[in-house]
Amino acid sequence: MTDPVRLARVATLMLLAVTAVWGSTFFLIRDLVATVPAADFIAVRFAIAALVMLVLFRRQTLALSRADLRLGAGLGVLYGLAQLLQTVGLQHTAASVSGFVTGTYVVLTPVLAALLLRDRIDAVTWGAALLTTAGLAVLSLRGFSVGYGEGVTLASAVLYAGHIVVLGRWSTPSAAVGLATVQAGVIAGITAVAAVPGGLTLPDGTGQWASLLYMAVVAGAAALWAQTWAQAHLTATRAAIVMAMEPVFAALFAVLLGGEDATTRLLVGGGLVVASMYLVELRGVLARRRRRGATAADDPPVEALHHDV
Repeated sequence: MTDPVRLARVATLMLLAVTAVWGSTFFLIRDLVATVPAADFIAVRFAIAALVMLVLFRRQTLALSRADLRLGAGLGVLYGLAQLLQTVGLQHTAASVSGFVTGTYVVLTPVLAALLLRDRIDAVTWGAALLTTAGLAVLSLRGFSVGYGEGVTLASAVLYAGHIVVLGRWSTPSAAVGLATVQAGVIAGITAVAAVPGGLTLPDGTGQWASLLYMAVVAGAAALWAQTWAQAHLTATRAAIVMAMEPVFAALFAVLLGGEDATTRLLVGGGLVVASMYLVELRGVLARRRRRGATAADDPPVEALHHDV
């Protein structure tokens, strides 16, 4: 039997790589949606991702049970609506700020898990979530008001948190590939419906198509599969804390490649988010030292939490 602690570590590293890929897309999306409507862009992106995944994982997808199909469809609806709102928000705010506001799912995830699933969230995790919120506030708030772009992006963060909670509770390693494929197809369908009224606008030029293909294949198909597999080995709250690095990567890429400035607010806010992730990881290390026989650092993989949908 595979060591669950080792699997949890691999899953954590995989999820961290996913957040780096997602973080690299913020400034690309912002440039692309300047000429391509949000729904059109997402519909084409995930249609390509779904096609690639169906070709590669047709057998695993057809092997899904009805319960898995319902789960995949529900996850796709949550993720598709979140993508729409996030992309619309990017049209009204900087890529770095959008990344950090999206990161509020870190604090929203344990809240939803506690309220909806009655999960017990320990004090250290709550502290890490609040520390993340402080970092987001330093970066994003303008006085006591939030702009339209930040508000829409915050709504997407609520949906992302719901997606993380559901995926973390009910996904299994054996169904991960098929679930990811179904999700991609549903996301493409939802956004295609949203794109119909204005007609479908496609990217223009080699640069835009290259960006779209990168976001479809790498940040879409590959990342969606990796997230689904990783969350089958991590609790939802732990996954959310790891994924808090996404806005840090978004800010890094926005500064290095997107021409944005590295402001003091950006550095302080990003530093607090990174500190929150290390706080959770430190909690795990200390727990293992206290209990030499403990599994998964008092934060067990969700195989132990699964129950039927």
